[in-house]
Amino acid sequence: MIRLRYLILIVPLIVIGVVVAPQWSQWRTGRPAALPIALAPMEPHDVQPGRIWIDTDAACGAMGRTDPDDCFAIAWLVARGVDISGVSTSFGNAPGHVVADRLAALFAQLDREGLSSPSMFVGYGAPATDRMPPPPGIAALQSSLEEGPLTILALGPLTNIAAALNNRPDLQRNVTRIVSVMGHQPGHLFHPTEGNGRGALFGHGPIFRDLNVSVDPEATRRILEMSLPMTLVPYDAARSVLIDRADLDVLARQGSAGEWLAVSSQDWLDFWNDVVGLPGFYPFDWVAAAYLVEPASFACAVVTARMTRQWVFWLLPRDSLVVEQGHSENPSHTRVLYCPKASLELHHVLISH
Repeated sequence: MIRLRYLILIVPLIVIGVVVAPQWSQWRTGRPAALPIALAPMEPHDVQPGRIWIDTDAACGAMGRTDPDDCFAIAWLVARGVDISGVSTSFGNAPGHVVADRLAALFAQLDREGLSSPSMFVGYGAPATDRMPPPPGIAALQSSLEEGPLTILALGPLTNIAAALNNRPDLQRNVTRIVSVMGHQPGHLFHPTEGNGRGALFGHGPIFRDLNVSVDPEATRRILEMSLPMTLVPYDAARSVLIDRADLDVLARQGSAGEWLAVSSQDWLDFWNDVVGLPGFYPFDWVAAAYLVEPASFACAVVTARMTRQWVFWLLPRDSLVVEQGHSENPSHTRVLYCPKASLELHHVLISH
């Protein structure tokens, strides 16, 4: 009886060991073995954005553990005089009404500095359905597209963009490029601690979602089906840029908007320090915005993108947008530009006034 009891305890442990042990590296780093993607440096003339439209789920530190990246991105583009035709609100990092409030607060700070803040339009606050009347942001984006070529910087889910372009091939032809913060190689987890032994859960640290895909995967699928010019600036690209407390101090001295952003970032920075286990945070959306102004800071490749279901640690299913190099004849696979590497110098470019 005693031996049987031991077997009942030991056999499951052996099974778990056999299954989990080969995956230990992925558990520690979030990076399974994958074929490398051959990247090439972008040239300054490779990106000519012209007029841009920003679609954003900016939370900007409105609540604990909400990132400020979108607001950094927008303020940085405004300060550099980029031609922003409009900004539409989305959801994901925060509910739609919170996004609108935080953008209004940011724009008030920009106006105090004498900078011309862009017009803001309310977009969808949840995945669109046929029963939901289109919010003003959809018509505003369509109107901007009717005026001519437009680059769309998508810092949140693709809900508003898919709704504006649905059944409108005339507008689709005026999309110069969609630049979106999403995508990864198969099996790759968004795991900032990456085996450095710090952070929660036995030093593992938190696992982030590919949020812009997961909150509205159907919108991502619809945009891919349109086969529009598209650049993915994913999680990996931001790993070259770490914004720490000293950086926030520098930004706070650059004007009222910088000071407001630095204060709004404190809780997010504390989360990365205390829970993630890193001295700063990765500014995902800010890095994507930099692609429009500093394309030579990125290395990219043309890849095939497809929607799939990924299992996180073999337990939790998530809709994912994965990329692989090589041509595919599958009509559900779309060719996109994938830019997972940014230069170390980009940090200075972002922080310098």
